[in-house]
Amino acid sequence: MKTLQELMELAEEIRTQYEASNAKNGKEAWRIRDYAMGFVGDVGDLEKLVMAKENLRDISDVDAKLGHELADCLWSILVISKYYGIDLETEFQKTMEVITKRISEADV
Repeated sequence: MKTLQELMELAEEIRTQYEASNAKNGKEAWRIRDYAMGFVGDVGDLEKLVMAKENLRDISDVDAKLGHELADCLWSILVISKYYGIDLETEFQKTMEVITKRISEADV
């Protein structure tokens, strides 16, 4: 299994390939806002797949599509975090500590 750092490097490699492909085809390179908008669209697609898993929608091959959409969302998050220089691993750990503390304080 790849580390988070390896996944971030792969995400950047793919982003660079998209940028080169767009340039080759005369398309404008995506800016960070475009990645953010793409992420929002992917989250909408993810919700439809979750609805299908909960028997609220009919979507064929839902498990494969769900895995794909989750990976798309992760890719966008990795690209956005790199752009803004966010240490995602550190921020995730800090956030989980805050949530854990909040939960334990609520149980008191």
